[in-house]
Amino acid sequence: MRARSWPFLGILVVALAVMSIACGSGGGAKFGNIKAGEMPAGESWPGVYYNQVYGYLHMTEQDGNIAGRWKRTDGSYWGELSGTVEGNVLHFTWKEHKYGAVGPSAESNGSGIFVYKMGEKFGELAGQYSLADSDQVGEWHCVKQNGMK
Repeated sequence: MRARSWPFLGILVVALAVMSIACGSGGGAKFGNIKAGEMPAGESWPGVYYNQVYGYLHMTEQDGNIAGRWKRTDGSYWGELSGTVEGNVLHFTWKEHKYGAVGPSAESNGSGIFVYKMGEKFGELAGQYSLADSDQVGEWHCVKQNGMK
């Protein structure tokens, strides 16, 4: 290799190293390193949860897989999620649909995570979500509604 090629090779190696650090291994870094724990005693994932913006989230479970649906409190969007459970942690993907809209802006999607924990009286979901093409993370906290199906 010629001596004039060494600086170019050095720049290429540094650029590749920076890209591999910046890109990481994918979506896990968005939500931090959350380790699964045990579900609180007597609690389970299925049920109805409430958030002031996203409304009632109805979740069902089958074989460790969770499916959920919601309609925003202002009636502008409805959404669905699905994911897998490990203890008190749910990793999910989601889609949200805008009522009356057609085309690319009618639907958004991404991924998220819920951690199930006990509040003062009821189960709670401490959640985070992100759009598919974004590194920004939003909060999504819900309280389980006792006696609702």
